[in-house]
Amino acid sequence: MPRASQRRSPAAHRHADTVRFILFEARPAGLAFNQLVRSSELSAHQARSGLACLRDTITEQGWPPLIWTRADGYKFCSDPTELQIYEVAVIRAKLTEIRRFITGVVAPHAALQPKGRWIRHLNTQLNSVESTLDVIADYTNA
Repeated sequence: MPRASQRRSPAAHRHADTVRFILFEARPAGLAFNQLVRSSELSAHQARSGLACLRDTITEQGWPPLIWTRADGYKFCSDPTELQIYEVAVIRAKLTEIRRFITGVVAPHAALQPKGRWIRHLNTQLNSVESTLDVIADYTNA
C-alpha cells in the first residue's frame, strides 16, 4: 500500500496550494490556525488536510520548512537556529510519547509474557529508539 503522502486526493493538493499561498503571503510572520482558516476560506478540516499534504510535498518542491510555534503559529522558516529549536521541541514531545507507551503498555505486557518473542523484540527496539531520541533531545550547541 502506498504511503499517505502518495495517496493524497486532488482536493488535498488544492487545499495545500491554498494554504501555501496564504502562508507565503503572510511571510515572515506566521498565522495561527484560526487565522489560516479565515484567510484561506477553507474549513478547519480542509485546512488540516492542506497542512498535512503541504508537509508531504515541501521537500519535493524545494520550499522552506513549515513549522508551528505558539507565538507565531504556522510559518515557513529558513533560520537554522529557529529550525533547531523547533526540531528539538518535536523530538522531546515524541520522546515523552514513546516513554509513556513503554511504561503504560509495553512494560505491563512484558510482565504478563516475560518469555514472549514479540514483546522482547518490541522492548529492545523501543529502548533503542528512546535512547536515540534522548541523545537528540539533550543536544545543545556547546
